[in-house]
Amino acid sequence: MSPVWRRELRRLTYLLVLAVAAGITLHQPGWSLAAVLAIYVGWQLLQLSRLHRWLQSGQTATLPDSLGIWGAIFSDTRALQLRSQKYQQKLQSVINRIQDSTAALQDAVLMVDSHGNLEWWNQAAQRFLGLKSPVDVGQPITNLIRDPAFKTYFDAADYRDPLTMQSPVNKRMHLQFNITQFGRRDRLLLVHDVTRLKHLEQMRKDFVANVSHELRTPLTVLSGYVETMAMHGDDLPPRWGRMLEQMSEQSLRMEAIIKDLLALSRLETTSTEQPGAVFVQPLLEQICADARALSGQRGHDITLSCDGPEGLLGFGDELRSAFSNLVFNAVKYTPDGGRIEVLWQGDAEHGLLSVRDNGTGIAAHHIPRLTERFYRADPSRSKETGGTGLGLAIVKHVLLRHEATLEIESEVGKGSCFRARFISRRLISQMAPDQRTRAI
Repeated sequence: MSPVWRRELRRLTYLLVLAVAAGITLHQPGWSLAAVLAIYVGWQLLQLSRLHRWLQSGQTATLPDSLGIWGAIFSDTRALQLRSQKYQQKLQSVINRIQDSTAALQDAVLMVDSHGNLEWWNQAAQRFLGLKSPVDVGQPITNLIRDPAFKTYFDAADYRDPLTMQSPVNKRMHLQFNITQFGRRDRLLLVHDVTRLKHLEQMRKDFVANVSHELRTPLTVLSGYVETMAMHGDDLPPRWGRMLEQMSEQSLRMEAIIKDLLALSRLETTSTEQPGAVFVQPLLEQICADARALSGQRGHDITLSCDGPEGLLGFGDELRSAFSNLVFNAVKYTPDGGRIEVLWQGDAEHGLLSVRDNGTGIAAHHIPRLTERFYRADPSRSKETGGTGLGLAIVKHVLLRHEATLEIESEVGKGSCFRARFISRRLISQMAPDQRTRAI
């Protein structure tokens, strides 16, 4: 038992003894004892009332002074109050420093609660998104950023990849949104100005497109002269034959590179063309027939199985380019007599095109970079097969335009499997007769 309680019990004992002694003297011990107890209980109630009034005041008033156990309670409460105020001041100081530092950031920072309502933002958010304080506090963020792409991204709650869109207050500004969940589904939004990067990317695209167009004409002229000289090879010195052959091969390779660069440039340009129905089976049958012709004397066993939806909603020429790149790559990098399986399958959620071979395979460290432009897992093999290094980059961009993804599995010495996965809204389970006629 604490000393405070021992003193309080001794005090109560002394009062009771004095009450009994006074009652015996006055020949009224019961009434004397009752009076002392009533006074003691009344004093306790008075202290409780003082404590209750202090609590009701919001703990802003000064705690009263008292004696005995109540004095100790008030003293301990006052010490707790002082410690709490000290911790609150420290916490407020930390919060103020965080707010000052985030306010100084060039990137916008926003805090959104679990219901999607805006709680706090820094000054950069006001410039980027046009937010106004205190009017917008507590408002749903999807009401303040009125963009269908942002609403879809925010509601989907899949924030692994950032979202890039135009600023709602400045259409020339491009913003990148990164969202992180914390606490009980609260969200922290970081918004970065990527306008300069967008401009640089556009300059790069324009440069590639312009250079490709400018190179096309002189290369055509050069190829024509080489072809003309080759036709009159009998009139030229013998050693020139090999030179003309190499010149012809390299000019054809340059033409293929330019063709692929122009294709990439078209894919990167926003198109207003509306997608149409693409009949999958005839498309794959034609590609497999072309692959057998490409294989020629190499004797590849190329099989096709179509068990998926009849059609895809997209662009026929682009899908033909992507699918043929996957199948032709399998032919180029599979040894003579190898097996290549082309499989189209699907269900209610996905459509899946798989191209599997039993070729040489690809080392694991190459796989993440295969869709980069001009990246070659085996440069010597690519030169032998006449590859440009742009085929899988084209596949990647075509699939992105069709809301699809490319999955790659490979093991050295056992072969590779390339899969194009399409989402459900791109699938056409059964095509109408007029759609089939137009799509073939």
